[in-house]
Amino acid sequence: MDVLGLAGIGLVAGVVSTVVSLASIVSYPALLALGLPPLAANVTNTVALLFTGVGAAAGSRPELADQGRLIGRLGFAAALGGAAGAGLLLVTPSRMFEMVAPLLVAGASLLLLLRPPRPGQVGLGGESGLRLRLGVFCVAVYTGYFGAAGGIIMFAVLAAALDRPAARVNAVKNVISALANAVAAVGFAVFGPVDWAAVGPLAAGFLVGGWIGPAVARRLPGQTLRLAAALCGLAVAVKLGVDAYRGG
Repeated sequence: MDVLGLAGIGLVAGVVSTVVSLASIVSYPALLALGLPPLAANVTNTVALLFTGVGAAAGSRPELADQGRLIGRLGFAAALGGAAGAGLLLVTPSRMFEMVAPLLVAGASLLLLLRPPRPGQVGLGGESGLRLRLGVFCVAVYTGYFGAAGGIIMFAVLAAALDRPAARVNAVKNVISALANAVAAVGFAVFGPVDWAAVGPLAAGFLVGGWIGPAVARRLPGQTLRLAAALCGLAVAVKLGVDAYRGG
């Protein structure tokens, strides 16, 4: 039942990731509910999230057309940031992560209530600018450390610099966020307390959910989903905060 439950959770989280960029709000609390400690739940979730990016890239092929050069430029900054974030998580005490996780979840959920800028609305030096790559690096550090709503922040940074349709910006976001996750996942696989029994079914669900997510996103009312995810995320943050601070 745990295997089927994890696969189902991964499926839902994969769709949520591509629609509202908040997969970890679904999958991270689910791993905690199955008994994983906070740090182990976070690194296990990050490793499994790799497959959301693979599925999203496969489902977003029309939007990714002719964007390979841009992804190559930004992907390097994202990979460096993911490595830095993963290193930060591994060298800091696990209790520190338990204390800060509720704040990260709450902040990520509140970001869902903000409307991201339209492509090109705010300038960040254009798609070849240093400021854009620096912004991608900083968001990727956060993605490697925790990652919930990292996609939302990444989309906002990209949209501030790229004068492209939102669907194409979102496709770039999915790929470079996956690169940040991939580098972090390698570090966690070697040095982190990954629960490999949970990774398999969760990753399978992520893969399928990430693949069908772009099609779902084209048909569902995004604002309604964003509001529902934000409210659920805030409820999770309150629960995590009560557990963390009462336990301390």
